Amino acid sequence: MNKLLVICMWLLSVNAFAQDGGVEIRKQRSFHTTIPAGNYSGITWLGGNTYAVVNDKAAESGFHLFTIDIDTITGNILHASEDGFRSSGMPNRDEEGICLFPSDSTVFIGGEADNEVLEYALSGIMTGRKLKMPSVFKNARKNAGLESLTYQQQTGRFWITSESPLAGEDTQRLQCFNDSLVPAGMWFYKMDAATEQQQEGRTVTGISAMTALPDGRLLLLEREIFITKKKIGSSVKCTIYVVNPQEVEEGNLLEKTLLTSFQTKINLTARSFANYEGMCLGPRLADGRQVLVLICDSQDQYKGYLKDWLKTIVIP
Repeated sequence: MNKLLVICMWLLSVNAFAQDGGVEIRKQRSFHTTIPAGNYSGITWLGGNTYAVVNDKAAESGFHLFTIDIDTITGNILHASEDGFRSSGMPNRDEEGICLFPSDSTVFIGGEADNEVLEYALSGIMTGRKLKMPSVFKNARKNAGLESLTYQQQTGRFWITSESPLAGEDTQRLQCFNDSLVPAGMWFYKMDAATEQQQEGRTVTGISAMTALPDGRLLLLEREIFITKKKIGSSVKCTIYVVNPQEVEEGNLLEKTLLTSFQTKINLTARSFANYEGMCLGPRLADGRQVLVLICDSQDQYKGYLKDWLKTIVIP
């Protein structure tokens, strides 16, 4: 076989794997009898079937405990329930991201109101520690600040980013911190352009969640919300990209590779509309594949139209 043809076939197969590669998107589910209406904006796996979930409009700072049962063969969500709120006793900070810090059995929670990441005991009480945030994040735009937070024990790295670029910038900063809670590198990331700009309505884009993988790569969830004037016809496009900071010199723009994408909507026959704002690694399946768990912000089940959806995606 012609050598050039072989190379082209190999490149095509690599590209197909990057954009599909055995990724399986599972049907979203809601559990209105066991999960109260909320503004769920971040999620982290605590082990077993237990997850910690933040609510950006809760009365107090802290986190919910969720039980999420996942089929070990298919990755489908079987059942889920909310099992109480662990309060710090302090006011809510518009909390958008949460991650487990296994070595100290604590969680870190990022707030969009103060653009800080603070540590909490599993009782909900603040420990007094926090990530040493670079001062540049004080330039975050209102309601478009610190959104995504993740930690990976294997690499010993925290990662944060803002929902939209900081004031005066056109790319997002992916900021890394080490186990000592101090900065350990920064890279730039550029979102896709909005696709609904020519349609009548309002479009909101942003990075709503980020998940660190054990090998040092990151998954970033870009979501584009399109709201029509009459609400019917509104949609949310969610796209998950993979980046690898280890392959790019610090301070440079990261290349991104498509992992998968999906869309939810609201029309006369469908009410799947879901603004996914939280994403974390969950358990591995019996065959070794990894489950991603996603949670949406329903704005307290806005006017009865929206639901508190949960979703899983299975990746190789």
